Amino acid sequence: MSFKEFLYFQKSDRKVIIVALCVIVVALVAIFFLGRNTTTTSDGVAKDSLAWQSGNERSLSTEGAENLDGVYAPERFYFDPNTADSTQLLRLGLQPWQVRNILKYRAKGGVYRQPEDFARVYGLTVKQFRELQPYIRISDDYRPASEVYGRHRSYPSARSGYGARSSEGHWGASGGNWGGSQAAGEGTAAGQPSYARDTVRYPIKLKAGEVVALNVADTTMLKKVPGIGSYYARRIVGYRDRLGGFAHVEQLLEIEGFPEEALAFFNIGNGPIRRMNLNKLSLNQLRNHPYINFYQAKAIVDRRRLKGPLHSLDELSLLDEFPAQDLQRLAPYVEF
Repeated sequence: MSFKEFLYFQKSDRKVIIVALCVIVVALVAIFFLGRNTTTTSDGVAKDSLAWQSGNERSLSTEGAENLDGVYAPERFYFDPNTADSTQLLRLGLQPWQVRNILKYRAKGGVYRQPEDFARVYGLTVKQFRELQPYIRISDDYRPASEVYGRHRSYPSARSGYGARSSEGHWGASGGNWGGSQAAGEGTAAGQPSYARDTVRYPIKLKAGEVVALNVADTTMLKKVPGIGSYYARRIVGYRDRLGGFAHVEQLLEIEGFPEEALAFFNIGNGPIRRMNLNKLSLNQLRNHPYINFYQAKAIVDRRRLKGPLHSLDELSLLDEFPAQDLQRLAPYVEF
């Protein structure tokens, strides 16, 4: 219909058509602008853009919120890797497969006894661990009981004129005692000053020539070695478990910062060495041993798949992944 034909309509009809056209134009403009200010969630429900934007600003203002690309920005908060649930671990920036590995490790009885143990999480980079380490808090409930309830020899505090207390709880040369009839704070005799029953606990340390059986000693026994405290005692036991036992004392030097002068107080003892069958273990089981890295474990699995079971370490010497020194230190821990 041309504009000329439009003029032949009655005046009232023209008004109706003009009003209808105006309504259509206004509706189109409103749809255009309102459509830009609304968004639709994943379940198809439209939300007001201002409310949605303010909600996003609130969520993005908190650490760990999902950003516009759907990636979670890592949070930083104190956590215990022995009790943190999957949601907390994901908020820390760990990948879902890393979280699954942590939960499987805990389900099998694995325990993180110190922050450094968390560095063993597969795929965790040095940068990530350095960022997380200050926030790791290991509960005392996961410390070895021997560290808390281990035996200690008690001595009274130094007092003028008093000798050392014997194992029965009596004093030496000065003749006083801690008998039940004498209350704390009373004098031992007329005219003598009173002393409290405070004591100082000292761990027993080995003397020169005494040794500890490295493959059977617990943390309490290990702490009797001069220079070895709770930290290195736990590291020794943890490394022994990962190795399957020590083949020689010098392996202790593989523990970072281990005091070399403490080696003289150790011998191997009669504890057996746990061997691993190279023909039966999976790739992940093989790489858990300190002397086998990922590429070596993969080479063993590929060698078994292509040529059948291994019969000796000499067959591995043909592989580039196994230099002679690696095979030499691995020898006490394998079987076929």
